[in-house]
Amino acid sequence: MATAPPLQRIVDLFGSAPKDLRLQALLEYSRKVPPLPEKYADHPELLEQVPECQTPFFLATEVDADERVSLHFQVPAEAPTTRGFAGILHSGLNGATAAEVLDTPDDFYLKMGLGEAISSLRLRGMGAILWRLKRQVRDQLAAGQQPAS
Repeated sequence: MATAPPLQRIVDLFGSAPKDLRLQALLEYSRKVPPLPEKYADHPELLEQVPECQTPFFLATEVDADERVSLHFQVPAEAPTTRGFAGILHSGLNGATAAEVLDTPDDFYLKMGLGEAISSLRLRGMGAILWRLKRQVRDQLAAGQQPAS
């Protein structure tokens, strides 16, 4: 499986960073999560909760006519490691093709060395976020749905 180039750059950056800097870098990515667009902020029922996360984590994906994926996350600022993972996903996969998102290795975050920086419970939550994100993309492709405008 190939990783989308922007995400691969992030994986490489983390993987080559000293262990003590990985958590700091993850926290930096927590600041890169954009606010929700109004259509989701005003209608939170359009977001899917990821119950496997210890933190209240919600997501929505949109696949446009060109099969480009837009990612939207709602995660509290009080959960910086989980929010950091959302920032990594947004920075690495937002705007990627549906195929690139679906081809993302399910355990890509392990190559980042995050297993040395955060708990296995948080890692499982990260896997669940990626699984649900991919499922939403697959569902939209299968249904031929276009995002609501």
